[in-house]
Amino acid sequence: MSVVVRFAPSPTGLLHVGNARMALINWLCARHGGGKFILRFDDTDLERSKPEYADAIEADLKWLGLDWDGVEHQSQRLASYDKAFEALKSQDRVYACYETGEELDYMRKRLRAQGKPPIYTPPSDAKLAEYVAEGRTAHWRFKLAEGEIDFDDEVRGHVHFETRHLSDPVIRREDETWLYMLPSAVDDADMGVTHVVRGEDHVANTALQLQMFEAMGAKVPTFAHLPLLTDMEGGGLSKRIGSLSLKELREDGIEPLALASYLAHLGTSDDIELASSQLALADGFEFSHFGRGTPKFDPKQLARLNGEILHKMAYGEAETLLSALGIGPLNEALWLAVRENLERLVDVKDWMNVCHGDIASVIDAEDADFIKAARDVLPEGDFDADTWGQWTKAVKEATGRKGKGLFMPLRLALTGLDHGPELKALLPIIGREKALKRLTKD
Repeated sequence: MSVVVRFAPSPTGLLHVGNARMALINWLCARHGGGKFILRFDDTDLERSKPEYADAIEADLKWLGLDWDGVEHQSQRLASYDKAFEALKSQDRVYACYETGEELDYMRKRLRAQGKPPIYTPPSDAKLAEYVAEGRTAHWRFKLAEGEIDFDDEVRGHVHFETRHLSDPVIRREDETWLYMLPSAVDDADMGVTHVVRGEDHVANTALQLQMFEAMGAKVPTFAHLPLLTDMEGGGLSKRIGSLSLKELREDGIEPLALASYLAHLGTSDDIELASSQLALADGFEFSHFGRGTPKFDPKQLARLNGEILHKMAYGEAETLLSALGIGPLNEALWLAVRENLERLVDVKDWMNVCHGDIASVIDAEDADFIKAARDVLPEGDFDADTWGQWTKAVKEATGRKGKGLFMPLRLALTGLDHGPELKALLPIIGREKALKRLTKD
């Protein structure tokens, strides 16, 4: 059986890492099995769905290295939902309801106060007639068949529900627009989706949709529900770390392969390591590698993987990427000098400033005489790869200092920082004029 999966974002905002992870895992599942990956926009909410968000989602997925075998828009499939609705109506599997949002909220609060689960109970015939007489407009619910619902999940194992603990879900609003539940099931059936891969917050929805598939006479897909990402403290990403949209990560200099490698391994038993390509990630994909534990998004881990890419990146590629970010001009000597000290591409701006800008030298009072002696033996003429060695040898002879006591004060004076690339490479880029100025204490 050829695998068919879908990623179904709502185009109501930018793509975030949690959504991107789900898109990536669906894509890996499809590519591992030589199957199809469908990009399906859940855009039935015409008021909130925007074409520019759909375009942005497509752009972000392409940046991440994903492709797809077809694009669908639910807003263009409304006739299919009407047809399915009428068929379910003829089977007495949907029914009209008339309660307002306030009335439903009151019913739920009253049940909770009584220690009961907030399960919707249809009104009596008399109450229903009263609603109709008032001229209320109906919304519609799917009628669950009594009994038990069981399915085997690729990640969670066996899942069991009893319908007496579930409310009949609302599938259509008073204005006849659709909620998520029925259109999603209709699309999965019509598009031959074999595997539905989504977050564990949809487990209860799956139980309800299983009965929809059966009522429609459709083949039931295989389901895989993955734990949702949190921050390192277990909180929601949007609340604790920021929105982490792919647009922001891209502008921050994160490489797509680093993000794909991180998200693909996060929450699995695999080591988090950099892959050679997105397709290489698909080769090793297995649902059995995913655990039930909550995966925690660690920016430091992502930065580590990103650094691995930058440390090997050729100058031409770096120049192109930086130019796209509006950063430059960059010369090859500077890139080769600093790349092994980068975790994000945009960090190169800091080293460009160290080499070419005006920085605040750091000269401690106890090192003032040492720095003066070092300045006095600073080589004349143009600096090259040998200048640092020649200079430090002369400084050692003039002051008697060696090791950290010699090198650290010079680094602080020349760069204003206590860490960074080898000064052997930086000093020729800084040049004699700037070096002399930074070694001169006001």
